[in-house]
Amino acid sequence: MNRTSWEVTGHGAAVVAHRAVACTEKAPSRPATHEHAVLCFYVGGSAIVEQRGRHTLGAGDVLVIPAGEPHRVLTTQSAELWGLGLCIPCLPSQELKPLLAPFERVRSGGSAVVTVPSGRHEHLVGLFRELGRETIAPPSPASKLVVQSLVALILAEVLRAQPFPAPGAASAGPPLVAEALDYIEKHCMQPISLADVAAAVRRSPAHVTTALRRATGKTAGEWIVAGRVAEAERLLVSSDERIDIVAERVGYADPTHFIRIFRRARGMTPAAFRAAHRRGAS
Repeated sequence: MNRTSWEVTGHGAAVVAHRAVACTEKAPSRPATHEHAVLCFYVGGSAIVEQRGRHTLGAGDVLVIPAGEPHRVLTTQSAELWGLGLCIPCLPSQELKPLLAPFERVRSGGSAVVTVPSGRHEHLVGLFRELGRETIAPPSPASKLVVQSLVALILAEVLRAQPFPAPGAASAGPPLVAEALDYIEKHCMQPISLADVAAAVRRSPAHVTTALRRATGKTAGEWIVAGRVAEAERLLVSSDERIDIVAERVGYADPTHFIRIFRRARGMTPAAFRAAHRRGAS
């Protein structure tokens, strides 16, 4: 009998999960994609994962999954892992950008698996635990900085453990889908459209739409909305800014249009989302 337990905390920019799986899980029929970039740090058991090839993961391995990257777990044997989901557009890009290199390397064709040295396992688990506690603690003036610092420390551990590619080993350029998603992550708060994404990757809009939908199940427009809504969630939870100001910050000049988009994505208005989160936090 399969038994899976999830403990999930966090909102907006960072989500932490601790998962334990007993026995064996069957593979899903189709690969999954996520709107967040994800790190999965295995601390026990094993798993076979499909992501641009097949990987066998054990204690100390980190699976690096960029947003929109198709992947699936084929089998697990008593696997235990910590996961970190990141909304890349919601992060302070200038400060954390160098630490996001593992995601960029995977998108450019690098290995999706990073092995953390055994001497760093306990420290990395401690960072995940502390981040999980911080994301459910009552808000304080220092909360945002503390969460960012813990995220940065986790990313730094993965970055240090990831071997640098040998000269000439990298591919000639990132695949179309990866390049398009990377552009969207970096620019989705700006007034961009499918045409801008297509121009950035030097393809026609129709070609980009087909490639993205085939690989991720979403169009460029849907990925742009996903990034904006995730950042809106973070702002609604972490600030008292008016809804029209939040709308403007995430790329919508018309607050009514923003409210409609947000409700379609989350099933409630931005004001209702903010109120629900505050009730839950009180």
